[in-house]
Amino acid sequence: MENHKKISKRCGPAFSFSLLNPRYWLTWLGLGLGFLASLTPARMRHASGSVIGNLIYKNNRKRRHIVKTNLKICFPELDDDKLEKLTRDHLQWYARALLDYSLFFFAGKKRLAGMLEIKGKEHLDRALDKNQNIIIFLAHSVMLEFAPAALGLHYDCYGSYKSSKNPVLDWIIARSRCHHVKFAVSRQQGMRRLIKSLHPGQLLIFLPDEDLGEKNAVFAPFFGVPKATLTTPARLAKLGKASCHAAFAWYDSNTNKYTLQIAPTMKINDHAYPVEDTLIDATTLNTELEKLIRQHPEQYMWLLRIFRTRPEGEKPLY
Repeated sequence: MENHKKISKRCGPAFSFSLLNPRYWLTWLGLGLGFLASLTPARMRHASGSVIGNLIYKNNRKRRHIVKTNLKICFPELDDDKLEKLTRDHLQWYARALLDYSLFFFAGKKRLAGMLEIKGKEHLDRALDKNQNIIIFLAHSVMLEFAPAALGLHYDCYGSYKSSKNPVLDWIIARSRCHHVKFAVSRQQGMRRLIKSLHPGQLLIFLPDEDLGEKNAVFAPFFGVPKATLTTPARLAKLGKASCHAAFAWYDSNTNKYTLQIAPTMKINDHAYPVEDTLIDATTLNTELEKLIRQHPEQYMWLLRIFRTRPEGEKPLY
């Protein structure tokens, strides 16, 4: 295994001189441009993001199709004009987020702290006052990387990550996350370390809304449509005896802050989540995430094939 794939004791992949191989020079050039972007005002980055988003909308048929398909499935009430507008708006926010991640990579913690805000922090503090373990189920928004940065200002956090195919990006993303979280666990390491490390005062961040296939999943409604939904979150909650909270990170144009919204403790008919019924547990999780997504639908990651896996007999949607 190459050096850049080794996991350091602290957090994430370690730097290796193999990352300087000429085949990665284009990535390094992109990171250099990202550093310059991190020095520009938000207004300039977002104006540039709007232009890039419009170009993606006009020229990238594949991405436009995925976004539009997801939105049409989840918001059937939208007419064609509103559907096209939301598709364009999302791709603009996606491009803005790509430029804003330059801050996540290169801005100092002090500078970044002034741009971060948590709403619903009282829900976490209440659970900590009760000496409870806490799991945060974070939706895949375009601004999701700012969530651990916001949480890291107040709490010890950790989470799992999916390795990038590009080792330079894998390193820079992990390096940036490790400025804000205590450590990160690769998905290949499984649930054991996630549970073992869960204790009051150390929050677990878990992204539960990807379609990873039928394994460890059940079809549960998401925006009223069956979606292959992971059963792992409920198992983590049960094993960790945790207070579970849905969360969504978004950019607030009114305050010019990256905002993390924390929902109250998840419950099912006044009973603590989970209730050991896989369908009910998965439906509850999807419902809680959906409530947050509906508040800022343009900033959810509609580029994901969230309905890729279909129930038996149903045709592919993408």
